[in-house]
Amino acid sequence: MKLTSDSLAPQLAQRLLGAYLVSGDEPLLAQEAADAVRTAARAAGFSERAVHFIERASDWDEVRGGTANLSLFAARRLIEIRLASAKIGVAGNAALSALLGTPDPDMLFLILAPRLDRDAQNAEWVRSLEARGGWVQVWPLEGARMSGWLKGRARALGLELHPDALELLVARTEGNLLAAQQELGKLALLGLQGSVLGEALLNGDAARTLRMLAGLRAEGTEATLVLWALTKALREIWNAHTGTARRAPAWQRQAAALAQAQRRAARLPFRGLIRRAARADRMIKGRLGGDAWDEMALLAAELCAPGRVPLAVLG
Repeated sequence: MKLTSDSLAPQLAQRLLGAYLVSGDEPLLAQEAADAVRTAARAAGFSERAVHFIERASDWDEVRGGTANLSLFAARRLIEIRLASAKIGVAGNAALSALLGTPDPDMLFLILAPRLDRDAQNAEWVRSLEARGGWVQVWPLEGARMSGWLKGRARALGLELHPDALELLVARTEGNLLAAQQELGKLALLGLQGSVLGEALLNGDAARTLRMLAGLRAEGTEATLVLWALTKALREIWNAHTGTARRAPAWQRQAAALAQAQRRAARLPFRGLIRRAARADRMIKGRLGGDAWDEMALLAAELCAPGRVPLAVLG
């Protein structure tokens, strides 16, 4: 049975097959697919796990020995086989074909491999696995698929990415899903859906907010993404102040923080803050001299403590 990263979870929810092969050169998707199989195996009572790393022909002796030594009263076991190469040779083909050709309800096989070329896909062991189990092929994501993947992951984190932010992430990560996942994790800290930075901004905790901005800068976070989060906070406060919010806060802590922000909203110089955000944007794009991070720090400080930062410096 051929599966994809998207179809694996529904298949596992229906029933657990006797074997799974996860192949491909996209590390994050391969890891997540393997984790999904491991989780389903534990839920089905496969309480033991044996891992075999195959780098040479003699390693197959250990695999055969480990599967042959299961006693009558042994626990159900997940046998995980990690292939260093998709070309496993005569010994590997014979070993896997034999193991996969003799189903045992107390053994579940999980095979992890690099991308299989055409010859490897036609090997006897792959045909045996397809007949007994599921084969998940993971492929690099490009273009619209990458954008769609990012949107889905962002939505799962409670983030709504502006098209500009999405385009920036696609260009910045260049198809590297692990890097994209890390950037989304940073954005989750920047967003307002119950996040640490969002709460600090809305609560007016200037010292904490500025420490976070300094940390994000030191980590090399894209300045555009940070500005997006700051302007999102500004927009949320404005909408709450004017009664134009489209929906209620999704998190109880966000609602409390937004209520705190509303109490100081009347003292916020919104026009000046918008001009400061625009200045930071022009600095990021190289259209205005100055340090965008310093400008964003001033914006954050003024959002937290209105009246303490002189907006006259805006010119």
